[in-house]
Amino acid sequence: MTTPPVHAPDEAAVPAARSADVPGADAGADAGERSSRGLLARAALLTAVLSVAGSVLGLARDQALARLFGAGRETDAFLVAWTVPEFAATLLIEDGLAFALVPMFSLALARRAQGTVPGDPVRALVAATLPRLTLAFAAAGALVVAAAPVLVRALAPGLPDHALAVDCTRLTATCVVSFGLAGYCSAALRAHRRFLAPAAIYCAYNTGIITAMFVLGGRWGVRAAAVGVAVGGLLMVAAQLPSLAGQLRHPDGRPDRRRLRSRFPFGFRFRFGFRRDEGAGAAPRTSTATATDAPTPSAGATAGTNAPHRGTAGQEAPAPRTTPRAADTPARPLALALLGTVLLFALCRQSQVLIERFLASGLPSGAISHLNYAQKVAQIPMTLSLMLCTVTFPVVARAVADGDTERARARVERDVALAAGLVLLGTATVVACAPQMVQLLFQRGAFTAADTAATAGVMRVYALGLLGQTVVGALARCYFSAGRANWYPLGAMAVGIAATAGAGAWAVGPWGVSGIAAANAAGITVTAALLVAGTGPRSVPVRVRRVLGDLARPVPVAVAAAVAGALVADRLAAPGVSPAVPLAAGAAAVVGVFAVLAPVLGVRGAVPAVESVRRSLRPVTRRLPHGRISLRIRFPLPRRLPPGSRPRRPRKSRGSR
Repeated sequence: MTTPPVHAPDEAAVPAARSADVPGADAGADAGERSSRGLLARAALLTAVLSVAGSVLGLARDQALARLFGAGRETDAFLVAWTVPEFAATLLIEDGLAFALVPMFSLALARRAQGTVPGDPVRALVAATLPRLTLAFAAAGALVVAAAPVLVRALAPGLPDHALAVDCTRLTATCVVSFGLAGYCSAALRAHRRFLAPAAIYCAYNTGIITAMFVLGGRWGVRAAAVGVAVGGLLMVAAQLPSLAGQLRHPDGRPDRRRLRSRFPFGFRFRFGFRRDEGAGAAPRTSTATATDAPTPSAGATAGTNAPHRGTAGQEAPAPRTTPRAADTPARPLALALLGTVLLFALCRQSQVLIERFLASGLPSGAISHLNYAQKVAQIPMTLSLMLCTVTFPVVARAVADGDTERARARVERDVALAAGLVLLGTATVVACAPQMVQLLFQRGAFTAADTAATAGVMRVYALGLLGQTVVGALARCYFSAGRANWYPLGAMAVGIAATAGAGAWAVGPWGVSGIAAANAAGITVTAALLVAGTGPRSVPVRVRRVLGDLARPVPVAVAAAVAGALVADRLAAPGVSPAVPLAAGAAAVVGVFAVLAPVLGVRGAVPAVESVRRSLRPVTRRLPHGRISLRIRFPLPRRLPPGSRPRRPRKSRGSR
């Protein structure tokens, strides 16, 4: 699949070129950088809010599953079939396909911004890749339907209800097509810096599953949950299609205003905003970045290699940098090696679930359910911490495409440090308050107190591997940000999977499900260590010692916070007390201890976070000293009169005298 490099203007997504000799260029660059950081912060906040909403709906889905069907044979059969959407989400939405498509769309956007050849490379990329990928998704889904009996027997050979698991697997196989299309739309929109629709897909997905379980659960049993997976996958695609169609129809993300104004002569525009006054040396607003974190060549630089680079005043400035960029290279086809590496990496990572369920299938009934519920709750901190990496991955890919290795490295190091601090805060909360969490979320209906105790024990062991999971998710993006095949992450993941399988086979006998969870944590930690050690020529060259320091400093803080939170939660837990009370108190203790100790031990990002909170508590007049309100009303005006002529007064009618 070859994508010709073509161009369409994308001024809303590309900042102006910088020049040291242009007056106000530095101020404009700084303002553009601040604007880009603000955009990323807002996008991360929006993504986090919608991800939290999706996680809450996911918990409601698991609550409905536990309430309606408990933790027995039927639930175990469905959870074996649940392996299909779990793998499809990892391969096609979260990791695999996104690692390949986001750099490709970023490269197409960079070529569009250069304008070296005619046409739109983004539309050409969609036309070249979407039909073939859709056929591949359909073929894979049909293969899962046909091989469902063999797949279930391979995943859980000791499962009691084999036929029910086969039926659920065939119903969930439809998600291979829907998740593939949803992942394609998500990658394209994130490369365009559109994060609302991709962040909302899991809200739509879980809503479809919950609705199907309550509507069809009494008639079809646990098969209703499998039907909900199919319905939810269609909702994921429907939630993103309008936004993607708008981006492809209008390259700058907006309709042509001049065409609209020609059709509708009357216009009304009200703009309210606060901004700081521009100094004498400040650059005009048109020269600041608006939606990206990457500098691009100016018109003089893109016109030809020998064209001088000129500033706003017309003076000649130094030529732009000559660092080779991916956008300057000829168009590369959609390499099967790239897709193969990212999909195999995601498949290998997700195979941890296969190992867990294979080992747990020989344990008493309910073991797979306990593993599933514990994993879903324990991984919430990891999911939230990786939202920042999801938002900034297009920024890293665009920086690599522009040849700005320094900016890509700084972004990756900052993301790893912030994600590590957030996930360790969540890990401390999970370890401290696991019994209260499970009791509050699941202990009702067919889910008994014994299920709560077993799930809480497994969840605490799972939490030990959350830091490794986060590091793997954050660093894997920088290995694939250049849009080239890279086999090192797959090798590191294979070593971790081998460690998980060996440790799990040894630990399942004496420790049961807790031994399986411990093997999972050990294997992913091995993979994380290998990915940190392998950064350099294979990926964005981060500074390993600095990254290790950023990862190590929050660990003692999290340990102290977990101990304090567990003491508080256990002290307040009582038979007649709602689990929400000790849970809230324990979580507050964890956050308080973490907030006090993190700045003391130099946790990266802790001091800026405290300063942001402190500034947000100031009065609005102090935070926003310079305000501006502009009101603009447009009406069609008559033709301009010649000089010296006087407008004719309208005649009064006789009836008005």
